[in-house]
Amino acid sequence: MLIRRAVLAAALAVLATSAQAQDYKLGSLEISQPWSRATPPSAQSAGGFLVITNKGTTADRLIAVKSAASDKAEVHEMKMDGNVMRMREVEKGLEIAPGATVELKPGGYHIMFMGLKAPFAKDAKVPATLVFEKAGSIDIDLLVQAMGAQPGQAKH
Repeated sequence: MLIRRAVLAAALAVLATSAQAQDYKLGSLEISQPWSRATPPSAQSAGGFLVITNKGTTADRLIAVKSAASDKAEVHEMKMDGNVMRMREVEKGLEIAPGATVELKPGGYHIMFMGLKAPFAKDAKVPATLVFEKAGSIDIDLLVQAMGAQPGQAKH
């Protein structure tokens, strides 16, 4: 009985791992929890979210994002301007200070995919290339969660 439970637990762990987001490392940068939300069929844009930690002693900047899933991808920031929430591109890139962690999440910094080539479907992976000023480029996959998913709900 105990062996059966151990085998079942191991099988479930393997199945769960296949649906989890992957973590990435590029020099002193660690990229974790990359995810997005499923979109309705007519959506033209989607957000991308992740966490970047700089384990090094020198600042770096996320200066560009590229993706075959959309015509254009940019790093955006949402913030209050008086009583109005505004969203705009981060023009000089997003700084990742030494020893700092920056979370790209709904309502704050995020990747904006514009001109989607197809809807983002739950459990699919969205390919993207993150371009950093000093560390260079890294290809990642963002795991698509259900519509309305929130930070911390990503399967990781």
